Amino acid sequence: MSGALLAVSVDCGSPGRLADFWAQALGYQARRELPSGTHLIARDEQTMPWLAFIHVPDAKHAKNRLHLDLQPDDQQAEVERLIALGATRIDVGQPADAPWVVLADPEGNEFCVLPPRRP
Repeated sequence: MSGALLAVSVDCGSPGRLADFWAQALGYQARRELPSGTHLIARDEQTMPWLAFIHVPDAKHAKNRLHLDLQPDDQQAEVERLIALGATRIDVGQPADAPWVVLADPEGNEFCVLPPRRP
């Protein structure tokens, strides 16, 4: 028996704030808040996986062991848009000539913005 990937969960201090950032960053329209305070976002109600933002009391202390890679049509424009939403550029040891840009969301979770896919 196999299963479907339902959600990718992110521990955070402010689930609503982080859900807002990622919903705007990804253009996600579907949103739910569970009684537990967990916030869920997805492209739409039928598309999986959802991103789940779960409140935890402790702060992030180390580099993520899992991160998201975004691949927009215009890398520089997307980096600028994400920074305007609250992301910051960070250095995690990537080479100076790396074709990707490493950013952190408002709670410090790393993610990469890749160059456009080549035909």
